[in-house]
Amino acid sequence: MIQERTPSFSLMQAVKRRFFAMRNGDLAAQMAKGGITYRINFGLNLPQISDIARAALSGALPDNSHIPDDDERRALARLLWENTTTRESRLIAPMLLTPADLDADGVLAMLAGTGTTEEADVLCHKLLRNHPDAAKIAAALATAPESTDIQRYAALRLMMNLLACGKADISATGAAASAESSRGCCLTAPLCRQITAEIDFLTEK
Repeated sequence: MIQERTPSFSLMQAVKRRFFAMRNGDLAAQMAKGGITYRINFGLNLPQISDIARAALSGALPDNSHIPDDDERRALARLLWENTTTRESRLIAPMLLTPADLDADGVLAMLAGTGTTEEADVLCHKLLRNHPDAAKIAAALATAPESTDIQRYAALRLMMNLLACGKADISATGAAASAESSRGCCLTAPLCRQITAEIDFLTEK
């Protein structure tokens, strides 16, 4: 009887080993100079990270050929998202999840937990824009008095994604962008301008 070979490394270890194998020190150094500071940054670009996510889900990682079931997939994503010291871990986590994996509280927790604009961009584009509660949650986070600048950025980024795919309330999104713009925050100001320009284009007669 042929027995299935036990993987040499766990999925988490296999993913991390793939990060290491594809590392780009020059790009990581450029990111650090640009203000992207993680304790560990392998310097991978987003297509590379997406490729690793697909390999992890399909059992095609060099160090682990096991295809994870839904519980394993969600557990892997959670562990990677909790690995806040490593850039690639944070970026790959949303790529391992589906909107059905998150309830409204889960969406809010991830959205509010973003640490950089890059994390917010990937999270919103790869995962949250397809969640049925995305618009409501983004609006609440964008206007909450206690929201930090990066949380407001994440909320507005999600609004922008929803706007681009026709899932946003244009009036509410425009009001949120206008209110945020009045704060004069250098982190969110460019995004507010993008939202305003997109709304102007969509409503142009």
